[in-house]
Amino acid sequence: QLQASGGGLVQAGGSLRLSCATSGRTFNNYPTGWFRQAPGKEREFVSAISWTGGSTYYTDSVKGRFTISRDKAKNTVYLQMNRLELEDTAVYYCALGPRFGLAGTDPSLFDSWGQGTQVTVSS
Repeated sequence: QLQASGGGLVQAGGSLRLSCATSGRTFNNYPTGWFRQAPGKEREFVSAISWTGGSTYYTDSVKGRFTISRDKAKNTVYLQMNRLELEDTAVYYCALGPRFGLAGTDPSLFDSWGQGTQVTVSS
């Protein structure tokens, strides 16, 4: 099961690091994405990383502030979030695509979704 963790309450300008991990199998060969959903809004793409780790993707609003990375030894994908803004408040979800599949901004590229973790940014 996919599990996102690392969320919490942070002041604007602060940082959090989200982790996406799974038990029982490796997902080192799977493209991985982060999405978020704020109250009353549709789910939106945040970031993604290819299964090799060589390609990364970001939505414009987080470019320069968020960094996605993959630690194959730990079977974990991270989302480092710096300079957090009030608008980043949402439930964050990680998702996997098919093995050796493409990564990108389109949610349809991902077919396994985990439970989310709440990120709340306060002023």
